[in-house]
Amino acid sequence: MTDVVQKLWGFCNTLRDEGMNYGQYVEQLTYLLFLKMADEKVLPIPKNYNWQTLLKLSGTDLLEHYQECLKKLAKEGGILSDIFAGALSQFREPINLKKLIGMINEERWSAIDVDIKGAAYEGLLQKYASEQKGAGQYFTPRELIRAIVRCIDPKVGETIHDPALGTAGFLIGAFEHLYKKTDYGADLTREQSNFLKKKTFSGNELVLETKRLAMMNIYLHGIDADVYYGDSISEGPHVGKKYKVIMTNPPFGIKSGGVTAVRSDFNVTTSNKQLNFIQHIMSALEGRAGVVVPDNVLFDSGAGIAIRKILLEDCNLHTILRLPIGTFTPYSPGVKADVIFFEKPGPTKAVWMYDLRTNIDKITKKDKVSEEHFKEFVSLYKNRKETERFKKFPIDEIKKREYNLDIFWLKDKNLDSGIYEEPEVILEQIKESEEKILEQIDKIMGVIVNGNGNNK
Repeated sequence: MTDVVQKLWGFCNTLRDEGMNYGQYVEQLTYLLFLKMADEKVLPIPKNYNWQTLLKLSGTDLLEHYQECLKKLAKEGGILSDIFAGALSQFREPINLKKLIGMINEERWSAIDVDIKGAAYEGLLQKYASEQKGAGQYFTPRELIRAIVRCIDPKVGETIHDPALGTAGFLIGAFEHLYKKTDYGADLTREQSNFLKKKTFSGNELVLETKRLAMMNIYLHGIDADVYYGDSISEGPHVGKKYKVIMTNPPFGIKSGGVTAVRSDFNVTTSNKQLNFIQHIMSALEGRAGVVVPDNVLFDSGAGIAIRKILLEDCNLHTILRLPIGTFTPYSPGVKADVIFFEKPGPTKAVWMYDLRTNIDKITKKDKVSEEHFKEFVSLYKNRKETERFKKFPIDEIKKREYNLDIFWLKDKNLDSGIYEEPEVILEQIKESEEKILEQIDKIMGVIVNGNGNNK
């Protein structure tokens, strides 16, 4: 690790002495690092609330002024509002804030290579996701992201979107892929470079704090992105926009509170979030998509069948990657998930499936997911050659299965050995079953209240 990365980890330890959790200290770093780089780049920060004003103060005056800075900058609009919206100081002791400001001030951050700054911040986000309960839903393993990006292979000039942005891992992965592919920008014209950095990327994020982390991550990687704050599967100004490439890992489960999403462009009514994300992506797509989904998307009845039928008819669902158990360790170790790759328009003539789960060692904290796990799949994705793990299923066969895509053909050695599912996998299955029950209750309540048009 570089000295810069080590210094950032040192900042983390300083903030933890304040009793802050990982999310809180990453946020405080975000505010202060941004102000320092804005000072170096002479960005238009109100002069009474810039980095220099923080350097001059100490004690309770510093604490009060810092809080006032956060409130003021949140009202400035543009990227300042994106970074500082709803910002609050988490410092109790002025000496720790003063120390942190001094440590940040020792470096000229704008002179540090973009890759180093970006990698350092990504490291903080990963630590936050692994240590803070519930934070993993905003962080997709970067090795999986890079595999998906290599398969989708975005091109310069295409718009790239993530409707469940999280900390912007897919956008960053796509940018790095394009930048390396063009000899780090050397092969680009001025117009192409401007489009790549300013007009290519966009996303939606429902959680304000996570949007802030995403915006800082994007900023540290030297790109701009149009980020909408709100729910992708609800009505809003984002509905109707089209994108050439969509890559995302939507949240799993039913919509918060069991509320059914209502959109004029949705053909199927359901409270299942991932199924609604599939509908949203189909509506917004004018090109290629790679989407992480839980297993139940492949086999759920009712709304699941209807949405899979539409997906196969309106789009070309050409590839499914079945992920190993533990891919999302340590965030959600028991989740069984897949990646579906499709393009629009369709229809689907055949679906290729790669089974990276059956007779594959479980991913653990010790044996982490790596790029090596996806190497063969990425190669076969491009070459389309049948192997023991990569099989082609014609659409007629899928129709006979009543659009059930939960297809296994390899014999699981664990079944013969008497080895059973790990506890976290069983717990995840119980959680999934409960979500299905809640969705059915939601439907029954809808019938009771609205079935005859009279709820009296």
